[in-house]
Amino acid sequence: MLKKFFSYIIPIKIFKTKSTLSKAIEVTWANGELVLDSENTNYSYGSLQRILRIGLKHFGFDKISKMNNALVLGVAGGSVIKTLVDEIHFKGQITGVDIDAKIIEIANEYFQLDEIENLDIVIEDAFEFVLKTKDKYDLIIIDIFQDTKMPNFLFEKFFIDRICFLLNNKGVVLFNTMCLTAADNFRNQKFIKNFNVTNYKIQSIPRVEVHNELIIIEKLN
Repeated sequence: MLKKFFSYIIPIKIFKTKSTLSKAIEVTWANGELVLDSENTNYSYGSLQRILRIGLKHFGFDKISKMNNALVLGVAGGSVIKTLVDEIHFKGQITGVDIDAKIIEIANEYFQLDEIENLDIVIEDAFEFVLKTKDKYDLIIIDIFQDTKMPNFLFEKFFIDRICFLLNNKGVVLFNTMCLTAADNFRNQKFIKNFNVTNYKIQSIPRVEVHNELIIIEKLN
C-alpha cells in the first residue's frame, strides 16, 4: 500500500522483464494504479484504458452490455477487457488474442486476467487468427502495437475486409491507432478515405490523449 501511496508523487516500478517480441515490459505503480508499459509507451491501464473507454462510450455502455460476444485483438495487460467486465458488466463471451505469451503471463500475475470467467485467451498472431476463425462477433477491438509501431497488415484492405466479414449484424469495430508522425496521419487519412465496404460506416475520433486516433466501423444491419 505504501508503493501505491507514493506513486501519486513519483511512478514506482515493481517489475521489469522482456520477451522475444518486446525489449522491455514494465509493471509500475503510477497515480495509485498498476500500469503495464513497453519501452516507450503505455500498453495497458493508465492512458490506454482511458482511450479505449472513450471509444466504448461512443457506442454506449448499455448497447455493449447487451452484446453476446467480443473479440479483442491485442490483449497486453487486459485493461479494455477489465473495462468490459467491471464497468460495462459485459456478460457475453470474450475472446482475447495476443501473440506474446509472456505478456499474458504478466497480465495473469499482476492484473488477475485469468480470474475472468467469460474470457478465453488465445496465444496466436492476430492476422492468422482472423484468417482461421469461423466465429462472428458483435464487438471487435483492435489494439495491436509493437512498442510505438503498428504492424502494416492492420491497414491492408484484405485484413479489414476480413474483420468486417467477422461482424454480426449491427456489430461494431473499435480500432485504436497511434499517430506520432505526419506519415502516421497520412496513413490513417488514406485508410479512412479508401474504406469502401458496402453496408458499413466508418468515422474517427482524432487526438485522443494527444497521440491516438480511434477509428470506428459499424455494420449498419
